[in-house]
Amino acid sequence: MGTNLITEEGFNKLQHELSYLWKEYRPQITEKVAWAASLGDRSENADYKENKRLLRQIDSRIRYIRKRLELVRIVKYSSEQEGRVYFGAWIEVVQCGSERIKKSFRIVGPDEIYGKSSMISIDSPMARALLSHQEGDEVIVSTNENICRWKILKIRYPGSN
Repeated sequence: MGTNLITEEGFNKLQHELSYLWKEYRPQITEKVAWAASLGDRSENADYKENKRLLRQIDSRIRYIRKRLELVRIVKYSSEQEGRVYFGAWIEVVQCGSERIKKSFRIVGPDEIYGKSSMISIDSPMARALLSHQEGDEVIVSTNENICRWKILKIRYPGSN
């Protein structure tokens, strides 16, 4: 499951998702399953089968989130991080030799990146290359496909001035 680091925002989002699934969504689906089961023959009851499948997915996600919340370590901003790239930083970089290719993203834990193009995992080649560097530094990012040089334009942290 990779690194167990998470931002405070990411932790709160996982807790919110868990609460929603457990207190709102799961009871709705459970009610539908009970209703569909009351209709009789379950072998050809599409409502029953579909909602049971949904219930299994919800339960699986609930188990996953509960386990993750027990294992993660929240990393909060510290003023000692200022000026260097560390976990939780928002980074702006430009590809050397091609001033048109700019990227802006935040380095977060693996639980926070899904569906968000503005987040990269602390485990990614880009994040690993950037760690501990400061504005103006150039870093080499090596992936399976290629090797690129990137220059750090800006570093900022949520909660800093």
